[in-house]
Amino acid sequence: MTTQIALFYVFSAVLLFASFRVITARDTVHAALFLVLAFFTAACVWILLAAEFLAIALVLVYVGAVMVLFLFVVMMLDINVEVLRADFWRHFPLAALVGVVIALEMAAVLLGGFRLENSPAPDALASRLGNTKLLGVEVYTRYLYPLQIAAVLLLVAIVAAIALTLRKRKDSRFLNPAQQVRVKKSERLRIVRMKPTVEAAPPPQEAGERT
Repeated sequence: MTTQIALFYVFSAVLLFASFRVITARDTVHAALFLVLAFFTAACVWILLAAEFLAIALVLVYVGAVMVLFLFVVMMLDINVEVLRADFWRHFPLAALVGVVIALEMAAVLLGGFRLENSPAPDALASRLGNTKLLGVEVYTRYLYPLQIAAVLLLVAIVAAIALTLRKRKDSRFLNPAQQVRVKKSERLRIVRMKPTVEAAPPPQEAGERT
């Protein structure tokens, strides 16, 4: 067993453990942290598969941006997780069975891609340009429209996250820019007539003087 194969098994075991803890952790923040660990170990597996760009993109986009947004939304919404997890263990056997079936189907589909005897010969252009540049050429030429659709979906998700966290508080001040633009000169300044001198109020009498 080589070092690369040993690291693959180690990262895969950590990835499976982190994925299992994502759905079994009682605290939502702990589940999010385990999801960060799962993303990081998946990036390590991609590095072992010589997909450096996908690995660094996974770390920067998901671990650095999406998970921060997810934690922000979870802390702002203050979701009662205990109510949502009330029937977790009752539905766990069925969910585990469905998960195992999906894992076996994915293994049956993707297992052929990991066989070295069926792998094509390395292209001279790919070895000269590198996988990052070739991936960029493929994404922005052949897969341009799916990329734009994914960008629109991410934009909708960002707008939805902002809308969910937007709350109106009574103790916060809010200014409407439209009303500020329509304001008139007479509404900005109000002249109040006051007397130049005001007589001081008499001092309050003490208790002894009152009696």
